[in-house]
Amino acid sequence: MNRKQSAVSAAIERARRARAANLAGFKDLLRFPSISQDPAYQPQLLACVDWLAAEMRGTGIENCRAIATAGNPVLYGDWLGAGDDKPTILIYAHYDVQPVGDASLWRTDPFEPTIVGDRLVARGALDDKCGIWVNLKAVESILAVSRRLPVNLKFIFEGEEELGSRNTGSFVQAHKALLAADALIICDGPFSPQQPVIGTAVRGAVMGEVRLKGPPHDLHSGRYGGAVKNPLHYAARIIASFHDDSGRVQIKGFYDDVIPLSERQARHLNQLWKTIGPGLQRAAGVDAFFGDRLGVFAERTTSQPTLDVNGIHGGYQGEGTRAIIPAEAGFKVTIRTVAGQDSGAMWGRFVEHVMSFAEPGIDIDAELLSSAHPFLLPDDGREIGAIQRALKAALGKEALLMRHGGSLPIGGILARELDVPVTMFGYGSGDNSHAPDEFIIIEDLQAAIEVAIHLLFALGGDS
Repeated sequence: MNRKQSAVSAAIERARRARAANLAGFKDLLRFPSISQDPAYQPQLLACVDWLAAEMRGTGIENCRAIATAGNPVLYGDWLGAGDDKPTILIYAHYDVQPVGDASLWRTDPFEPTIVGDRLVARGALDDKCGIWVNLKAVESILAVSRRLPVNLKFIFEGEEELGSRNTGSFVQAHKALLAADALIICDGPFSPQQPVIGTAVRGAVMGEVRLKGPPHDLHSGRYGGAVKNPLHYAARIIASFHDDSGRVQIKGFYDDVIPLSERQARHLNQLWKTIGPGLQRAAGVDAFFGDRLGVFAERTTSQPTLDVNGIHGGYQGEGTRAIIPAEAGFKVTIRTVAGQDSGAMWGRFVEHVMSFAEPGIDIDAELLSSAHPFLLPDDGREIGAIQRALKAALGKEALLMRHGGSLPIGGILARELDVPVTMFGYGSGDNSHAPDEFIIIEDLQAAIEVAIHLLFALGGDS
């Protein structure tokens, strides 16, 4: 066993000896109700930040501080003593959590971590305090036995991920030099020792609302029907214009700039879908899908742009009927963009299409509510290779490469502003991340720490 292998083994052995203490510390972190969506929890959220900053310092991470934003603070820390010949890796996770929801649906107190069988049940256990804790314990274990890390590290722990990272973009723009790195790893997402996955692409999301106005107030349809234009009818016409019979979006330029799947990427996607695809399709609970002429299910839901109407409003919604022509109508949409596309340009194309339906008697307004950029990591990049070596060393397995159909605003923000390659590799093994009885598998938490230790050495070039 050479010196580098010995350092890895010593760090892992140290993490195993500290297993009980690590679990106890994780429970302490989970007791903070750091809910970002409810201002009533602001004192507890800030207390969580102070506690985490102290924990970071205790592990040996340097320059730890909470940096103010227009909303919740960003927690920063670094360790940059590996040398100029080693890469600098920026690690992201978030400390804010989802609201509890209906507390009666929880079998245990959401903020009193409880062991139930092989599970640790608590809000934030999976999403995403494990992403913070696993990294801290990996760093602590390495520094405890080696007094130095094999790679330069920067940490950014966000407090508004569950709010769509609405103030983090301004923070990143103001702190580009501080956050400069050779690569970014987003530690928010699933972890499975049985079949690991690495996120290589995330779609963007453009969310907006269209409002249509007709008469100045509701009119009696018996008196004015057939003579006054109905905003609901025009909303229906616009919505019907979005797709053809095959499911292809009919907005001009909607598919422009899409980076097509390479043969290698398609192979990885189809390989993963053999594992997770059938379960996802069953979970939809529908008898049939559409869009087959556009590509296979996996491609349509991960690597192609899409447009969906999320809600329609207007007119009378109460019991029975009310014979009116409504004064207003509207609908909300989500556009999913893919790597190569600009979310701002996509919104512009959407607005141009919608506004083409405006005419005397019908006023149309479109409001952009939020926007998140897509990002893509080369599937043969250095960071993915390091993660694969770490998984092979720790678990004897390699990961399947996963394209995410959903969106992660912070990923697009960081990739775009810092011009840095991004990958997603989470440490959460469990379920119910936005639901009652959120949990993480206790045994897999230890496995995640060991993978993280191997990964830090692999990122530094020490397999």
